Order: sequence, then C-alpha cells, then structure tokens
Amino acid sequence: MALKITVIGTGYLGATHAAAMAELGFEVLGLDVVPEKIDKLRRGEVPMYEPGLEELLRRHVAGIEGSTGRLRFTMDWAELGEFGDVHFVCVNTPQRHGEYACDMSYVDSAIASLAPHLKGPALVVGKSTVPVGSADRLAAYLAEHAPAGADAELAWNPEFLREGFAVQDTLRPDRIVVGVRSERSEKLLREVYATPVEEGSPFVVTDFPTAELVKTSANSFLATKISFINAMAELCEATGGDVAKLAEAIGYDDRIGRKFLRAGIGFGGGCLPKDIRAFMARAGELGADQALTFLREIDSINMRQRGRMVELTRQELGGGPFLGKRVAVLGATFKPDSDDVRDSPALNVAGQIHLQGGQVTVYDPKGMDNARSIFPTLGYADSALEAVRGAHVVLHLTEWREFRELDPAELGEVAAERVVLDGRNALDAEAWRRAGWRFRAMGRPGA
Repeated sequence: MALKITVIGTGYLGATHAAAMAELGFEVLGLDVVPEKIDKLRRGEVPMYEPGLEELLRRHVAGIEGSTGRLRFTMDWAELGEFGDVHFVCVNTPQRHGEYACDMSYVDSAIASLAPHLKGPALVVGKSTVPVGSADRLAAYLAEHAPAGADAELAWNPEFLREGFAVQDTLRPDRIVVGVRSERSEKLLREVYATPVEEGSPFVVTDFPTAELVKTSANSFLATKISFINAMAELCEATGGDVAKLAEAIGYDDRIGRKFLRAGIGFGGGCLPKDIRAFMARAGELGADQALTFLREIDSINMRQRGRMVELTRQELGGGPFLGKRVAVLGATFKPDSDDVRDSPALNVAGQIHLQGGQVTVYDPKGMDNARSIFPTLGYADSALEAVRGAHVVLHLTEWREFRELDPAELGEVAAERVVLDGRNALDAEAWRRAGWRFRAMGRPGA
C-alpha cells in the first residue's frame, strides 16, 4: 500500500514540501490553523512569492480542473491522524522576542495536537530548524501521549531550502539528512525520498543530535563566509584595495571556492540571522558557548554593513544631513526571486536613511506589499525609473536581475544627480561610469 503523507504547517516550507510530495506521487494532506491560508491553498494560490510553486501546487490540488487531486488541505487534526503514515512537521521556529533563543512553541503545539490522534503505527518527521536536543524531548513526549505508544516514532529531517529555489531544492535536493532511531524509520524515509535518491541525491543517515546540528552548522558556515568577505571589504577601503579582485583571487583556491564571496550589505531573511543566534543561545545552555563565540563577531560584522552603507550614502551626498535629499532604493527583499522582507538589509538601510530625514523612494519587483506593511512611511514607486526620478543618489540593495539589466543612460536622464552606490557589488561598474555616473561599491575604489 502506498504511503500517505501529511504536512503540518503550510507556510513557505510546508506549502513547498506538500506540493513536492504530491509531485513525487504521494497522496498528501496539509494542515494549518489559519483558515485564510487554507482557503487560499485550496484555490491553488500560495501565500508568498516563490518561483514555480504556484504552478506545482495547482497541478495537484484537489478540485482544480486538470489537477491530479493528490493534494488536499484541512484544519482537522483527527482527519490528519487517521489519514497519514508519515507526518512532516514544518512549522515556524522564530527568534524569541528580546532573546537570541529559538521559540519552540509552534513545534511543541503541533506535536501536542497531533499525538492524541496517532492510534496506529506512524512516523512523525520534524523538518523545522530546532535547538539540538529538541528531538529527544519530542520523541519521549510522543511515546507517552500517543495512543500508539512506542509505535508513534519520531525522526528528524532538516530542510535546506533556498528562497527562490525551493521547488528545485525539494524535488532535487543536494543532500537528504535523516536522524532516526530505528530501521523502520529509515525504511519509511527511504521510501518517501526514493525518487530523488535514484536521481543522485545523497542520503545521509545519522542520529538525532547530528541531524539537528546540520542545518545550523551549515547556516553558520555560510554566514561566516559572507561576513569574512565583508570584513575584507573594510580593509580594502582602508588600504585602497579592490575587494572584488581579492574575492576573485582567493576564490580560485579549491579549499575556499568562489560562491558567496561578493562583498555587500550583508545577509538577512527569516532563517540565517535567527538561526545563528539560536545556535549561540543553545551552545550557552549546553555550557559550550565558547565554541561559538566567533558567531557573535560574524553577526556584528553583518549588522555593521547596514550602517556602513548609510554612512557611505551620506559621504556621497556631501557628508551633511539627509534632510532634503532624495534617495532611490532599488530593492526591498533580503534576496532576489523572493517577496520576503524579514530582516532585509535593503529595507533596513532605506528605513535608517528615512528616519534621518532623507526622502526615500523604494522599488522592488516582488516585495512592495510586504515592504509597505513594515515601513508604510517610505515612498514607493511602480518601476525603477520612477524610483530614480529626481534622486540625488541611487542605492542598489537587492541583486535582482532586472536591476542588473537597467540602462544607466536612461536612468541618468531622470536622476537629479548621477550617483550610484552598489550595495551588492553586482552591477557593471564600467557601464554605469560610461553613462556618466559616479559609481561606488563597498571595498572598491571609487570614481
């Protein structure tokens, strides 16, 4: 009999995972406690922008003409427990308010709500990013509170989704990591992921603590690499060096690699900043805080980049106050191919300049509505051209392809002054300079 899969939590991770499981041929039932979200998903609409996700969803949601009907949604925990053989927990684990630590309340609530309905053998699979040690605690809770007792098993299967590539990362993951305690759990997860494994995705079997540590370790390493090149950009500015050439030179070293060595205003989003902070907090709880003290400096370098971009903008405007100066900001999301503005460096820089008296106008291809909800007092334009109109300085803060393909000459015709600051080191500096712009980027010589 084919496995039936449930997905608890239908946000970014859950909606993607549910649609991907249906694409792999499983019958899937998704659950959420927010009626509006369920209604939207039942219509085949996603609550966020993610390339390819809505098309994938519509291909499988029951009731949509031409769909396979393999994917349904509910708010009924009893229906979920009766339906599923494998239950994926995909709820959010945000940073606790006023603390570095992770808020486990959504995960705990999901497990507590599901447990009473597990009357027969079932596998509950955590995908949320949690502090190490959580799986041990949750496994014990399941065994005690599920009617099935020890037959209600737990496994941990961390997610590695990149916003903008989530569908691809789920259907063709670069690795699948499972923390299990029994051969049965491993067998079930091998069945779930049989297709990507056959297509070459490595399948790594480990224990609970290692599986929990993989995601936070990977994010911490990535954050370290990004902040390292940003620290080098500071040194380049102090010495007259060129961080882009520096990154190119060290990137040829196979031990280092070229990815994520582009200096700029730093990382943001809903995962990387909060994950490294939660990692530090958990290390402190375990008495191993000295092992991760370097992450405090990584976080500090990252946050410092935003203030440095504000000061660089001030310098280009003559060094005085922002009052009366018009600033065009290209980008609001924390990265391209997403509408996510959570902890966005771009929006943070725009907000700081606005609070210091600048007249800021923002344009982003997908993040405008979310940006308005956080910073309603900023100005917003319907296009890059309109954002730049009358501006004394242009800030490129999110590396959308649309911005890389802009015509500097056309923009120069509407700008008050031809001054551009590339906060992502992604624009063609020479093309902008040929069009008469004064071009600056972090860690690179100005002109």
